[in-house]
This record gives sequence, structure tokens and C-alpha cells, in this order.
Amino acid sequence: MLSRVAERLYWFGRYQERTENIARLLSVYTNLVLDLPRDGFAWESLVSITGFEHAFKKRFTHASERNVVKFLLEDPTCSLRYCVRMARENARTSRDLMPNEAWEKINELHLYLSEDVQQRLKREGRYEFLSRIIDISLELTGYLNGSMSEHLPHHFIKMGSYLERADMTTRIIDVACLNFLDSKDRQLTEYDNILWMGVLKSLNAYQMYRQHVQERVNGEDVAEFLLKDRFFPRAVAHCLSQVASSFAQLQRNDKPHRKVNRTLRRIDKADMELLLDQNKLHDFIDLIQLDLSRLHADLSSTWLK
Repeated sequence: MLSRVAERLYWFGRYQERTENIARLLSVYTNLVLDLPRDGFAWESLVSITGFEHAFKKRFTHASERNVVKFLLEDPTCSLRYCVRMARENARTSRDLMPNEAWEKINELHLYLSEDVQQRLKREGRYEFLSRIIDISLELTGYLNGSMSEHLPHHFIKMGSYLERADMTTRIIDVACLNFLDSKDRQLTEYDNILWMGVLKSLNAYQMYRQHVQERVNGEDVAEFLLKDRFFPRAVAHCLSQVASSFAQLQRNDKPHRKVNRTLRRIDKADMELLLDQNKLHDFIDLIQLDLSRLHADLSSTWLK
């Protein structure tokens, strides 16, 4: 496969996953803010999770609900609309390699987001709007996983999707650390349970978490589940194990394969209780995010150039 085709498929996977992630975050935060005090930090944290603080500050001076929603829906470089446009463009030049139904779903999503988003700045109707985006994204993922042969094109899409998913999970946990764990002596407040539940719901993880952990929702168990679980599709360890399985199908995979396995060992050995007690979970997440960045760089230099 030509490296430029592989690169388009890889970035299609990343942008497609990013679209669903941003829609999920907006949907969950719209509901979460109703349960928080007026001076809560929810909307400012949402900008931090996405990593678009610099771009946001260029356009807005205050992280209000309206400003954040407007930014994440229609900004020309960082929004849902931008992600869908980039996913569609990468798919358009490689559409012969994926099922026709997948291409149709991308176009459906593109047309849906071409509508005027100004009416979505208010809460009324926003949940249905975002739910539709998530549903189309899941249908698209279903066509790719259920109708596309597991040859090289599929593996490059898969690597992009799972690396993007792992990155988003670490970002959500990281912002939770910064907001909830600012002092090791800090006592649980009445809002902590709501906020950790918001973290789980942002990743559609609440039901599976409750099956896995029978105790009250708490930071240690949430971090353990979202980082280490090998069976939940949005847990970092599961995402990286899927990336490793795709690496194994490609030639010249020694360096990237060693790096992803090293990151998995780092996650497996981590003591969540100790990291939380010492207020070092944020530092640990920084290490994982650095590993993901280096993994992307190795993948790009090995197969995409």
C-alpha cells in the first residue's frame, strides 16, 4: 500500500473517532452542568479536555456554555464540523478501499452538520442533535468493523481510531485529576460522585463500570477501570492492545511494537491507590500521553512517509 493512502486512512480513523468523542462530551456536559452549582467548572474543563485552549482563547474571553458549544460545533479548525469535513476528505480519496455504506454514512454526517448550528447553542434540541451525530458515527464504525476485510486498509483505520480513543480517555482522566484531586487531604464532597459519574458517562462506561466495580463510584476505581481494563473498548489498555494487534500485521513493526508494549507494561504496573494518595496521577497521565505522542510519531515515520 502506498504511504499516502495509508496516511489518509489513518487520519480518517482519527477524525472519525474524534467526531464521536466531541459529540459525547458535549452531550454529557450539557446534562452534567444541571447537577453542578452555578460556579462549577464544567465548561472550562471541556475546553481543556479537547486540548484546544489556545484556539479557544483566540476567539473567546470567557468559557461560558454558549461560547464553548459554539466553538466545538463550528470552529473552522477544531470543531465537530471540521472533524467531519477532514474525515470525509480523507475517505473521499480512499473510498474504493472501504464499504460503500461507510462512505454514505460519512456523507450523511457531513450533510447533517452542514445545517445552521446557531439553533443548537441553546439547550433545547441539543441532546437530540448530538445523539444523532453519535448514532451515525456508531453506524459508520459498524460498517467498517462488520463489512471491511481485515487487510492493510482496515488496520490503518483501526490504528487511527484506537490511538485517538486512548488519547481522549487519558485527557478526560487528566482533567478529572486537576479538578477533583487538587489536595491529597481534600475530603469527598457531595459533587465528587456526580463528577466521576460524568467522567464515566463521557466514555459511555458507566454501565460496564458498575458491572466491574460494585462499590460507590470513586476516583481510584474509575482510574483503574479506564486505564487498565483489557475488555472495555474505551479503556486505554484495551485501545493499545488493539493497536498492537494491528502492528503485528505490518512489516517493519519492531520499534512501534516495542513501544506500545512498553506503554502497556507501564499501565499494568501502576498503583492507582498510591498515585492518588500522592497526588501523582496527573504526572502519570502525562507520561502516558507522551508515550502516545511518541507512538504516533513512530507510526508516522515507519509507515506514513
